[in-house]
Amino acid sequence: MDKSRFPNFYRLSIKDRVKAVYKRGLISKEDYLALKNQQQQLDLHSADKMIENVIGVMGLPIGLGLNFLINGKDYVIPLAVEEPSIVAALSSAAKIFRNYGGFKAESGDPILMGQIQVVNINNLEKARSEIMSRKEEILNLANSFHPRMVARGGGAVDLNVKTYPMSSFEQDMLIIDLHVDTRDAMGANLVNGMCEGIASLIESITEGEVFLRILSNLSDKALASASVIIPKDALETADYNGERVRDGIVIASDFAHADPYRASTHNKGIMNGIDAVALATGNDWRAIEAGAHAYAARHGRYSALSKWSIDSKGNLVGKIEMPIKVGTVGGPMESNPAVALNLRILNVESAMELARVMAAVGLAQNFSALKALVTEGIQKGHMTLHARSVVKAAGTPTKLFDQVLEKLLISGDIKVWKARDILEDLQRKTSRKPSGLIANKSSSNEAIEGIGFGKVILLGEHSVVYGRHAIAVPVPQTIRVKIEDCKESVMLMIPSWGIEYQLDKDIEQRQSFEKPAGAILERLNLSNKGMRIEVFPDIPRGMGLGGSAAIAVAIIRGLSNHFNLGLSDEEVNGMAFESEKIAHGNPSGIDNTMATFGQPLIYRTGEPPLVERLNINESFSLVVGFSRHEGVTAKTVRNVREGWRKNTAMYEKIFDDIDDLVLKSVTAIQNNDFALLGQMMNFCQGLLNALQVSNPELERLIGLAREAGALGAKLTGGGGGGAMVALVKKESEVAEAIESEGFETLSFTVSKQ
Repeated sequence: MDKSRFPNFYRLSIKDRVKAVYKRGLISKEDYLALKNQQQQLDLHSADKMIENVIGVMGLPIGLGLNFLINGKDYVIPLAVEEPSIVAALSSAAKIFRNYGGFKAESGDPILMGQIQVVNINNLEKARSEIMSRKEEILNLANSFHPRMVARGGGAVDLNVKTYPMSSFEQDMLIIDLHVDTRDAMGANLVNGMCEGIASLIESITEGEVFLRILSNLSDKALASASVIIPKDALETADYNGERVRDGIVIASDFAHADPYRASTHNKGIMNGIDAVALATGNDWRAIEAGAHAYAARHGRYSALSKWSIDSKGNLVGKIEMPIKVGTVGGPMESNPAVALNLRILNVESAMELARVMAAVGLAQNFSALKALVTEGIQKGHMTLHARSVVKAAGTPTKLFDQVLEKLLISGDIKVWKARDILEDLQRKTSRKPSGLIANKSSSNEAIEGIGFGKVILLGEHSVVYGRHAIAVPVPQTIRVKIEDCKESVMLMIPSWGIEYQLDKDIEQRQSFEKPAGAILERLNLSNKGMRIEVFPDIPRGMGLGGSAAIAVAIIRGLSNHFNLGLSDEEVNGMAFESEKIAHGNPSGIDNTMATFGQPLIYRTGEPPLVERLNINESFSLVVGFSRHEGVTAKTVRNVREGWRKNTAMYEKIFDDIDDLVLKSVTAIQNNDFALLGQMMNFCQGLLNALQVSNPELERLIGLAREAGALGAKLTGGGGGGAMVALVKKESEVAEAIESEGFETLSFTVSKQ
């Protein structure tokens, strides 16, 4: 029977877990009764004898790391730790490893080093020579203080001498490193005692003054190592193939070896497991930490303690090596009943064996942490990275990159040849169309399940939030959504924006950009379904064209179609409005309404809002010019709100003036009086400046448009960046004037209705 395998152990009650461990023969009946009645805990009387000023005892959870197979032996490993997920992560990693031979582990002799500092030496070289010539005498004296340790095969075994300049005084100091085999004891007091004991002899030999006599926690003679080899297929998850997980772990490992900031967190994860074993077995985890981090910096730069690589057969290979000087006998083991019980569960025969176990635990914890990071971690998942590299490898020019990427992802065939086919097809069809910020529409509509429309506000930004009218028209660009089922988690991907994120199921843990999508899923009772939501935007983000609302509408429609929910346009619009509230705080509702219906509209907030189709008797042309900076609608809306609160009467007058311009513009459009419409747009820009939502770059774009013959031009959307819209007679003249200054444009015609 595999003694460390307890299927579904976590599902058992604590009482049943204790019983299962007893039935497996890992603890005696006496230990079983102690655990059952919780009598293994340190009592107050014993605690008072361990340290000073005792007032109580603090407990830590003790969990069992399962599934460990180390050098062919099964281990159940007690872990004293308060941090959740560590025990589960270790057990999960060990379960994978045991199927492929488990861990191979080694440990060096349990050597602890003591140091003796000697100063005020007249002849340094003579002192060094004398110490080395009388080495046996010094070692014999050290061992005479601990004959029982010598009888057990331990004791002082070697020494070496080194010198350093003293930075504060004009002399050198001589350091004697005394190497002591402490066998199964931690050995701190033993080594300190030996250093004290030989101090007088050292002084007489060197004719100097012995100053410090103290052990070192950098026990680099007591190195422990562990290694594993795992086939890439064993790393496969529901959402990622084994090769990608393997490569991700290796890439993360290389990061930790190159960068000390990453290495510190990498090594902290390793110590999460090792410290938990040290605490459970009564060892000095602080000494182990000190030695580990010093060893990590042994080459003059802090680096990772573990290394992950790929062997010639494509397997993932993990290795760890670090100083682990521990004990299995001594005071802490005898004074704390929980420690003694944990050691019996662990069933190690020596301190060296315990060191090997701890090295394996550190490697297992490191594997779990890296695997989580590269599959589901902080930026959870990197599904489009490979596709982006394939598109680049196909030689795709920048202006077609997003289109090729979108079509490649929809095809599902992420190969260089496929990307080249798509590129060649696009190049054959390419005519003069907007590029850069504005993408061309995908032709792969058979895979698209939801669409949201972009918009331009002609007049009425900001005042519409306060109950006034606004005019908006749709742009030709849309946002489209494709939804695929997957086994677990909700993955949101917007490839052309570089966004790929696994939605956190814990509402409290969601970041701000996750919350709108999360709210939609919860409203539709779909938050527990596994799915991949891919968003393909033609609309640039942060440019005032209603991108966030269009995404919400496209996702809602996509979910409705994919899961056969049968939502009406009004229901879609209502849910998108709730999403906009989360995204922007105090939206007017015009963006989600335009994203839903995609028609020229007159809009006014209210209960219910006024939504009227705008009658257009004669087509007119618009040019949108994009600034180089994204606008943040929530920020500009908040700033206007703060100004309104401080100067309500003044702001209300501005809102009334904008409303008057909007209503005059409605009449102008219906009368085909586009000169008047342009004039109204220019006046409106002046009022938006009074609201302080424009900026120098937008003013420059507006100036370029007017100088090139635009009838009128103003910012559109929230402002603070984003875009301006110009009413034009000739699209090309205004667009070329703006593009000649390095800005991008979108030109389109608003057709008569």
